[in-house]
Amino acid sequence: MWEDETYFDDDEAAMEAYHAAINDSGDASDDDDDFQPEKPKQVTLNARSAASKARRAPAQPKGKSVAGGGRQRLAATKPRKPRATAIASSRSPSPASSMAKHADSEDEPIDIEGGNSSSLSAIPALDIGTLKVSDNQAPTSMDVDGGSEKTLRERERDIRARIAVLEREIAELEKKCGVEGSSADAATKASEVDMSEFKAPEWSVPIRANVMNFDWEQLASACQFDVILMDPPWQLASQAPTRGVAIAYQQLPDVCIESLPIQLLQTSGFIFIWVINNKYTKAFQLMKQWGYTYVDDIAWVKQTVNRRMAKGHGYYLQHAKETCLVGKKGADPPNLQKSVASDVIFSERRGQSQKPEELYEIIEELIPGGNYLEIFGRKNNLRDYWVTVGNEL
Repeated sequence: MWEDETYFDDDEAAMEAYHAAINDSGDASDDDDDFQPEKPKQVTLNARSAASKARRAPAQPKGKSVAGGGRQRLAATKPRKPRATAIASSRSPSPASSMAKHADSEDEPIDIEGGNSSSLSAIPALDIGTLKVSDNQAPTSMDVDGGSEKTLRERERDIRARIAVLEREIAELEKKCGVEGSSADAATKASEVDMSEFKAPEWSVPIRANVMNFDWEQLASACQFDVILMDPPWQLASQAPTRGVAIAYQQLPDVCIESLPIQLLQTSGFIFIWVINNKYTKAFQLMKQWGYTYVDDIAWVKQTVNRRMAKGHGYYLQHAKETCLVGKKGADPPNLQKSVASDVIFSERRGQSQKPEELYEIIEELIPGGNYLEIFGRKNNLRDYWVTVGNEL
């Protein structure tokens, strides 16, 4: 005999068992001649309580009777396998999918015949753990903690220290090569002249004024000068004019320098103009415009502290000198002394744009006891018996 079959002594007993099973399942619409089991109805979410009662009801035999040998056999239907809702993959399901699958498992009829309670345990419960946020998310810029900030600070200090080492190495190489504008020389120049403790020479005449709006006519009416010295702040024309050298003064375009009324300050005498390489032509034009004739030039060969040639930045060649053009206007001054000095000066460079003292000595030897005027002067250019006009005094 089969373990899943129940036998009755006669047909009436089999029919009574069948009707009892129909009544317990809630479906009494089948007639006695229809022994085909109807498809199980879907239990909706609204009938969960009824489904729960059906699960708790005692198991009843269900099947169809089979005639043969005077004995009827009621074959029990095989239990339906519940829909598998557990996910075998390692990926955790989302809460929404878990709830949907849980609802599907409750909507299907579950056959509990034969005391098979394992199907009830197959219904998964909602896992609250699936609602947890993963800890492997990358931190955003707002999530930088104290440790990360400390790391960034340490990296910044390390980079600054490396930059300082590189700057020292560059300064040493520039000093060995005699290149002008090195960081070490800049620091030395800055410490050479302490302007807070600077005291003007006793017999100097400093005039602090903007040369562009200064009353030159009043000065010309008060005194005519034998020598005019000027170091114009020429405007550099290249795309990278400084080439790593910081310019600590305001540059002027050529049209502003042209507007200076130099012709009012001198009827006869000499003019000395410091010029840069790309302004030679302009300087000659200014001399002609102001009534001067070019007569000579003075070359200043720059030297380092160890008396080596101080090479500077240049576009094609490294510049190791500066040139001062000499122009003459009118008759020679009565106290002129010719051939008293050389046209080459070997002198140590000092502060930025600071010219050598030897030039002033040459001028004073060339025209001793004269009236001297310097335009675009600075504090370090002040000298006894000189009138100095500039906005940096």
